[in-house]
Order: sequence, then structure tokens, then C-alpha cells
Amino acid sequence: MKDWNVVVTVYQEGFRRALRALRDYGPVERSPYHNVLVMMADDPMALLGAIERRTEEQPALYDAISRVAPAMRSFEFHSAAEFRQKAQDTLAEWLPRLAGRSFHVRLHRRGAQHDLRPTQIERALDDALLDALATAGTPARISFTGPDAVIAIDTIDERAGLGLWTREDLARHRLLRPD
Repeated sequence: MKDWNVVVTVYQEGFRRALRALRDYGPVERSPYHNVLVMMADDPMALLGAIERRTEEQPALYDAISRVAPAMRSFEFHSAAEFRQKAQDTLAEWLPRLAGRSFHVRLHRRGAQHDLRPTQIERALDDALLDALATAGTPARISFTGPDAVIAIDTIDERAGLGLWTREDLARHRLLRPD
């Protein structure tokens, strides 16, 4: 599936159970990567809520799904430089949501065709956001312990999905798990 906007990681013993259950919610496919499924949803956040409600009704499904990562924005890229530029452009739109807050960027990279080193990319995006926020007069800080927000980026080959999750989002959605 080329145009996914939700990444679901599953536990090995629950792969088939999760795949069967997720088909009820729309197109779902195996990705080329171990225990990673991709989906396309009109409303990725509504899909997350529906999956969470189902896991409450069927606890075995909760035991099968490790993480659901809905993308608020997504893009295609063909080089590390293009990835970095498109990610910075997208994150610049979210500056008002990060103003004066604590946050960090987390990259889940799948696919080795580009030189995307997660720790370097995370640090570069953190720094770019901090600089932009300071320039705007709304400085923020990086925090890995109880941040106000987490920016989660998932890549599968040459597609990236980005989400910005507040502390409240993370408390409300037990399958979000951006880190």
C-alpha cells in the first residue's frame, strides 16, 4: 500500500489476529518489515479510537497490537536531504502547538535505502524547532521525561508519516506509544 497513513506494529504471536481484526476497519496490508502493518483511513485518529474500543472488548487483540501510529501529515521522499526538508516544513506548521512547551522528536525508520540515522535526524529536527521557536519569541525545551508533546515520525521505505501528540493524547490513547 503506497499511500498509508497509519502504521500498526504487532507482536509476533498476534500478527494474524491483528491482521484479521484490522480488516474490519479498512484497507490493511503487510509492510515489507517484520510485524509492521500499514493502513489507509479517512480519519486516522478515528481509526485509532475504534481500534482501542475493540481492544477493550477483545483483550486478546490488545495483546496482539504493540502500537498504532496515525499520521496527521505524510509525504514521499527520495533522499535524506529531501526527507529532512519536508519534515522541517511540516513541523514548522506545528510551531504554535509547541510554543513555550517541552517536546522531543522520535523517528521510527524502516527501510535502509537512504542515510537516515534516527538519532541524528531527531537531534537536527529538535534543534530546528528550538531555533524557530526562540526566533518567534516562544522558546521551548527538549524533554524526554514527561514532555508536553512528542512528535512521532514513521518511515516505511520512501514514505513518512508524522504525528504530534500531547501529553493528554498519550494519556488518553493507550496504543499511541510514540517512543
